[in-house]
Amino acid sequence: GIVDFGENKPQELRDKYEVLPQNLRFHMIGHLQTNKIKYVIDRVVLIHSIDSIHLAEAVNTEAKKHNRIMVEVNVAQEESKSGFLVEKTENAIREIAKLSNIRVEGLMTIAPFVENAEENRQYFVKLRKLSVDIAAKNIDNVTMHHLSMGMTGDYEVAIEEGA
Repeated sequence: GIVDFGENKPQELRDKYEVLPQNLRFHMIGHLQTNKIKYVIDRVVLIHSIDSIHLAEAVNTEAKKHNRIMVEVNVAQEESKSGFLVEKTENAIREIAKLSNIRVEGLMTIAPFVENAEENRQYFVKLRKLSVDIAAKNIDNVTMHHLSMGMTGDYEVAIEEGA
């Protein structure tokens, strides 16, 4: 399952996690605050929302093994959204890739809320192209296995574009 732990209190996170079957594989989506990393680091298999080098460094510090992360890209350049701008993503990934306890495995974006899902296709296409471009550079400790994009209203278009 995919879980957004972002607004939960640490005790609520532990309580929820403890009552679920232990064979579930969780992904972290949504904004991750550095003070909550320690509560999710060993409970998720993939963190989708690394939106700064500082956050990547903090995850690296808490990680005991190779945690898998995805770099968040603000493709639509919305001020209300987190993530690296497209033109800064490759350099950020090169910096993050130097961290020894995490592996970059893909890109994530949150497209604008729109009535017509087709309006977001341009952002999904751009993220997929960026992913292909970065994969072609063969950066150590970086794979582009995953594209995390699309929400309830536009997931079908996102899937068509590689999510």
